[in-house]
Amino acid sequence: MCGRFTLIQIEKIPTRFNAQIIGEINLRKRYNISPNQPVPIVFQESPNKVEEMIWGLIPHWAEDPKIGNSLINARAESLLKKPAFKESFLRRRCLIPADGFYEWKKMEKEKIPYYIKMKNSSLFAFAGLYDIWKSPDGKLIKTFTIITTEPNDLVKEIHNRMPVILRREYEEIWVNKEESDIKKLQSLLAPYPAEEMEAYPVSKKVNNPSYDSEELIKPVKIYIIKKDQTSFDL
Repeated sequence: MCGRFTLIQIEKIPTRFNAQIIGEINLRKRYNISPNQPVPIVFQESPNKVEEMIWGLIPHWAEDPKIGNSLINARAESLLKKPAFKESFLRRRCLIPADGFYEWKKMEKEKIPYYIKMKNSSLFAFAGLYDIWKSPDGKLIKTFTIITTEPNDLVKEIHNRMPVILRREYEEIWVNKEESDIKKLQSLLAPYPAEEMEAYPVSKKVNNPSYDSEELIKPVKIYIIKKDQTSFDL
């Protein structure tokens, strides 16, 4: 799964995605984006615009918005089988700008956080789905989920899933309102080439969703002291 990511180069979004920011968006650097937080999104309905949405998909037909807490990710292999995702896959696809993400590797009895990014530290886009839920008081709440797939050779050493990172030439296809070829869309949801990416262990402070600092993406050394204890060089 993908439960945390970074968006440090947020000011580059309009140029990188050829899209205009709509509404008020906080342009501060984000080092620890977590579920239920607002995130700038490029979406299918208006692919030349960027708008904030909340991470955790609430289907428009949902009675309880808390369902979004369990829909932060959508497996690429079952998008057409799940009622929460099928309609959005066909009509409401989106790009989630990011420049890195975190996954946790099991080592002995601990889980060690790793930061994973492009070797050139460039912005990229996760493939996602979005929906618009209307609350009882009439408020429209826009939410999204990140699609996951099998891990590439780099990520599989850390975790058994990874978020779908779209190749740049596929981004326009993904948010094209006229694109309805299901097989073509599914073919875009492949693991990103491992040779273009890198990963390294980082501080356990990332475990705290309220902690948001540049410190989180700095490499740390790990020492295996004994079978039941792992030490970090912070």
